[in-house]
Amino acid sequence: MSWNNIVGQKRQIRVLQNALATGRLAHAYLFTGPDGSGKESVAFELASLLNCQNTTASSEEGACGVCRDCVLIKEFMHPNVEYIFPVESALLDPGDSAKKENKKFTDAKERYDALLEQKKQNPYLSPAMERSMGILTEQIVSLQHKAMFMPSEGSKKIFIISQAERLHPSAANKLLKLLEEPPAHVLFILVSSRPDALLPTIRSRCQALRFSRVTPQELRLWLHDNRPEIQEPELSFIASFSRGNLRLAWEFINNRDSNTAETATIVLRNEALEYLRKVLTPSRFHEAITSCEQNAKNLSRGDLVLFLAALLLFFQDANHRRINADFQELNNPDISEAIDRFAKNFPNPDFFQISTLTEEAIRAIERNASPLLVMASFTAQIKGLLLRKG
Repeated sequence: MSWNNIVGQKRQIRVLQNALATGRLAHAYLFTGPDGSGKESVAFELASLLNCQNTTASSEEGACGVCRDCVLIKEFMHPNVEYIFPVESALLDPGDSAKKENKKFTDAKERYDALLEQKKQNPYLSPAMERSMGILTEQIVSLQHKAMFMPSEGSKKIFIISQAERLHPSAANKLLKLLEEPPAHVLFILVSSRPDALLPTIRSRCQALRFSRVTPQELRLWLHDNRPEIQEPELSFIASFSRGNLRLAWEFINNRDSNTAETATIVLRNEALEYLRKVLTPSRFHEAITSCEQNAKNLSRGDLVLFLAALLLFFQDANHRRINADFQELNNPDISEAIDRFAKNFPNPDFFQISTLTEEAIRAIERNASPLLVMASFTAQIKGLLLRKG
C-alpha cells in the first residue's frame, strides 16, 4: 500500500506527512471519525512506512507495500506492529500445553484467526469477537510488557488499538499509565468512532486526528482507477449506497459476480423495487408480506442491508425528482423513468420519516436484531408513510 491507495482523507495524510518530514510525530494519536472511513488503513500505512526497508519509501509517497516488512505487517506477523481489538477472555487464559488443548480455548482461537483472515481480505473491517466483553486488561498488560523492549528493526514499535472506546475500565487505566510515561520507541494509535466514550485523560494524551466520511465522488474516482471493470449503473449504485462506508463498498466490490450481465447487487436492487410495488398495490399487499418473510429467511444480513439500502437510495432519488424534475445526480440513473413515475404517482410521502425508518431498520439488522421482526415492522410502517395523503 502507499498513501495513493488511501481513499480520500487528503488533509489527514498531509498532517502525518508533515509530522514525519519534520520529525514531529506525536507519541500517541487518536484517529476518530465515522465507521468505515479508512482510519485503520491510514494507521497501518503509517506503521508500514515506519518499518519499510525499501529505499523508495518516503513520507511523501508512503511505504512500498511489497518488501518483507510491509508483507509481514499485512499478515499481522510483524514483531514491531501490534494490533489490538476486542477478543474473548477464553483466548487470554494462561496458555500451557494442557490449556491449549482445551476446547474453549481452541474454539476461541479459531474464531480469532477467522476474524484476522476477514481483516486481511477487507482492510476496512473493524473486527470484534462476538462474545467479547471489550478490550481486556490482559491485552493491555501484554502491551506493557512488549513496550519494554526495543524494536527488532526500524525506529518504532506501533500499537494500533481498534475500537478503543471498548477498553475495559481497568484496561483503560493501565493504558493511561503507558501514555503518561510513553517509551520513546513506541507509537500508540487509538482508533475510535466514539471518542467521547474514552477516558478524558486518555484523549488528552493523544493528538486527535479527525477523519471524514468518504464522498461518493472520492469513491467513484478510486473505483475508476483501481477497479475499471466496474461500470454503470453498478458504479453509481456502489458509490451512493456505501454512504462513505468503505467496509460496505469493499464487500460489494469483492462479492460481485463479474461473469453475469446483471450483477448480484443490481439484481437485489430490482428485487427490492418489486417488493415496493407489492407494498403499494392494494391487491398485492399480501404478496409483500410473503416476500418480507422470504427475504428475512433466505437473505443474509449483508444482503438484507443492501436490500433496504437500495430502497433508501430509490426514495432519495424520488424526493430529488419531486423537488426538481431536472435533477441529474441520481443514485439510480438507469431507472430514471421508474423514479419519475413514482414521484408523479406518490406526491406526498413523508420522506424524512421514510428515510429515518429505513436507516433504523438497517442499523437493527447490523446489530443482529431478528430479520423477520425488523422486516415485518418495516413493511407495516412503510406503507402508511408512502401512501400518506397531502
